[in-house]
Amino acid sequence: MKKLAVAMVLLSSGVIAAQDIPASQVPSLVTNSFKQQFADASDVEWEKEGENYKVEFDTGFFTDDHEAWYDKSGKLLRHEEEISGKELPEAVMATIKARYAGYKIDDVDKITENGKATYKVELDKYQSPDIDVVFDEGGQLISINH
Repeated sequence: MKKLAVAMVLLSSGVIAAQDIPASQVPSLVTNSFKQQFADASDVEWEKEGENYKVEFDTGFFTDDHEAWYDKSGKLLRHEEEISGKELPEAVMATIKARYAGYKIDDVDKITENGKATYKVELDKYQSPDIDVVFDEGGQLISINH
């Protein structure tokens, strides 16, 4: 019960910064940049996080999930996209096979920030806890979360 009360206080006090906003409240520099970069976007939802704008959207026939963050000038700061395990770089696949034998690839997100891509991979193994690992493009392990 205390946890619920704390959550309600945090929500009502505005401590949680992100809030959904209609597209009409997003600066035209941001929406124009977004439309140029993701012309095939559908199911678009905007949020304001501090001074930046986050947009969640789908693309493609199988509605791949995306998230993108823009500053108020329309500069793309970060892009996350759901990809298949088959789209992982060979170096990442080689590291997974070598270090995580017996695990299956479940979910994969490609995260591009400052021109560099990283890959967040959820690994599953029967009767073992899931592992979230992040790799750079060269297959180097950046972080692991059990």
